[in-house]
Amino acid sequence: MEFAIVLMMLLIVVALGAIKLSDSGVAFPFRRKPQLFTPVEHSFLNLIEQAMGHEFRIVSRVRLNDIVSVRQSANKKTASQALSRASARQLDFVLVDKRDMTPVLAIDLVHNKGQDGYKAQKDWFVTGALDAAGVPHARIKVKSGYSVDEIRECLENKLIPLRRLQQRKASMPTLNPEPPKRPTRPVRSSRPAAA
Repeated sequence: MEFAIVLMMLLIVVALGAIKLSDSGVAFPFRRKPQLFTPVEHSFLNLIEQAMGHEFRIVSRVRLNDIVSVRQSANKKTASQALSRASARQLDFVLVDKRDMTPVLAIDLVHNKGQDGYKAQKDWFVTGALDAAGVPHARIKVKSGYSVDEIRECLENKLIPLRRLQQRKASMPTLNPEPPKRPTRPVRSSRPAAA
């Protein structure tokens, strides 16, 4: 009987705790957004996929410090300041190589509506960091009516150094060519064996 009373009290305490935790105002005041992208970002993502999706993967909303790193020769104070500034910056889209996922091109959309438009002013820290890391940066003004060819032309202009590097690598002779295929076991002689 005493065991049943203790068990009932324990059950009541657990129930009260569950009610308190399930209160919607206390735990996590979040709700799901109806869309991940704005309509402008979504249509632009579709244009980029049609223009470059066969060759590159398109990654969206990437923090700057996800694609650049601080040189080891930098002192600790400068490195920590640069990392904190880079973690606060975000790129709208990044093209990455499908084979090894290396960043190839950073893309920012520029809205010029109003005086304080979205990324209307060029961020010199982002541009400088990407230039130092060797990642091209394309800033594209948002307007309606872009065609796939216009987007492809704009992005290909930024990818000219990458294309030249790819051509140089393709035309360079390999230092260690593949050895010719040889038998892996000794070849038998066609002469009869001596008795």
